[in-house]
Amino acid sequence: MTKAIIDPGICGFTAEVVATSEGDMCSLEITCDCEPIQEMAKELKQVDPMEEIGFHREGPLTLRMFAKHCPHPSCPVPAGILKAVEVESGLALPKDAKIEIVSSGE
Repeated sequence: MTKAIIDPGICGFTAEVVATSEGDMCSLEITCDCEPIQEMAKELKQVDPMEEIGFHREGPLTLRMFAKHCPHPSCPVPAGILKAVEVESGLALPKDAKIEIVSSGE
């Protein structure tokens, strides 16, 4: 089991992703107070890690469901979901990712 806690920033809708390997597939439990992420989570219960790591065929199901449900393209939640899937399936090492915003207006 791999858990990712994603702090998306100003919206405040922290997401929690639990990825669990089940054979060649990875099951997902996604919780978040953001309604579009909740809708996405209803359709994103299980993914094939090998399909999620590249843009072959139709591309990652995670990104397709994100495009279908979420109006904000810079939301970091899909990247966090993909990282959890990669780590859980042994395709990446567990290491935090970070986006730091430095504004010249501060």
